[in-house]
Formats: sequence, structure tokens, C-alpha cells
Amino acid sequence: MLILVPSFFVIALLYSTVGFGGGSSYIAVLAVSNIPYQLIPKIALVCNLLVVSGGCYHYWKNGHISKKLILPFILSSIPMSFMGGLFPIKEQTFYLLLTISLIISGIRILFLPDRNITEIKSPSIKLSLIVGAALGLLSGMVGIGGGIFLSPILINMGWARSKDAAAVASFFILVNSAAGLGGQLTKDFRAEELYSYFPLFIIVIIAGQIGSRIGTHSKISYSLIQKGTGVLILAISIRLLFKALIQ
Repeated sequence: MLILVPSFFVIALLYSTVGFGGGSSYIAVLAVSNIPYQLIPKIALVCNLLVVSGGCYHYWKNGHISKKLILPFILSSIPMSFMGGLFPIKEQTFYLLLTISLIISGIRILFLPDRNITEIKSPSIKLSLIVGAALGLLSGMVGIGGGIFLSPILINMGWARSKDAAAVASFFILVNSAAGLGGQLTKDFRAEELYSYFPLFIIVIIAGQIGSRIGTHSKISYSLIQKGTGVLILAISIRLLFKALIQ
């Protein structure tokens, strides 16, 4: 726990500045800390909820969340995220899905820079529903909020600018983390298992509030730190891949 607390503080602080909850990195740290794999998505989803709630408030307050853009995504993602949380998953399958999602996240952070968008175009409702459903299912099964995938999609497809994409991703993470956690707890509810991780929940609330205020009110760039995070995610992904393959 002594190692997890500062790690979670840094993760929550950095990710909240760009509208993310940090779920992928929480999972990466937990997965190499000998935490029972059934608990990993529950802990990560609770932390996601606590971190992005502050970000959603600040983004909403500053007018960055587009209800028209976000609605189709969450309409399909919420039920799929709940179903993903309910889905019984074997340990090897969990680690394989986790590794794939972490590798994609790391590559996104390292090699896919944001585009400078001059003209915003709205996605079709059908396409938004499909994307939302796919990300929601993955979110519930693995324990991520899905925003780290939605944000680059919004930017690279020209559907939103960086700040607005971060705001939409933040709200997307909030609702999907709640739905995924509901599915996870419905499948296997033992609240006492989470009590010992209470310090992690407190520390991410504090870090998330600091980061979300920086992200919504400051022009400070965390590009280099994010690149370092991407390297860390990819390194842990390789370790997890070997772990999944040898089991």
C-alpha cells in the first residue's frame, strides 16, 4: 500500500489534467502488485469515478461538454459497460484484454499527436452508437473508463477540439465507470474487500481535484510527462503479456 498511494496520486494528478481518470495506469500498477485480478477492475473503476467527477464539474462549468456530441456515445455505452462488468472472465482472458488495451493506450500517448482542427464535423448517430457500445463493453470487462480511446477518436476524426474532446471523454469515463462498476459488483459483491484500499480512494480524490483545476484553467502542457507515462504503460504491457501467455 505504501507504494500504491504515491503511484495513484501521480497517476490521478496527470490524467485528470487532460480529462482522463487514469484507469489504464491504475490497472497496470495493480496488475504487477499481486492484487487478486477479480479486485483490479473494481478498484480502478472506483478511482476513475472519484477522479473524473471533479473534472466533469469543471468542464461543465466552463461550457466544454457538448450534450449533442456525448449523448449517442453514452446511450449505447452505458448498457454495454454494465454487461461487460457482468461478464464472467477468466484470469488469462482478463490479462490478455488488459494488455491489448494498455498497448493501444501507450501507443496513443506516444505516437498519435493531437491534430489542429480547423473545422468540426459531427459524427452520424449510428457511428456514435457503434463506437460507444464497443468502448463501453471493453470498459466494463477490463475496468477502464474508455475515455483514453474516445478522446483520440474525437480529435483524429475531426469531431471535437482537444479541450472539448477531453471534456466529453471525462463525462464518458464517469458514466461508464459507474455502469461497469455496477456490473462488477452485481457479479461479485463483497464490499469488505475494498475497505483496505480506502487510502487509495482518498488520495485520488485529492489529486483529481488538483489536476482537473489545472487542466481546465491553465495552459500548462504535460506533453513530456504524458510521453513518459506512455513508455511506462508499454513496458508494463509487455510484462503482463508474458504473464498472460505463460498461465
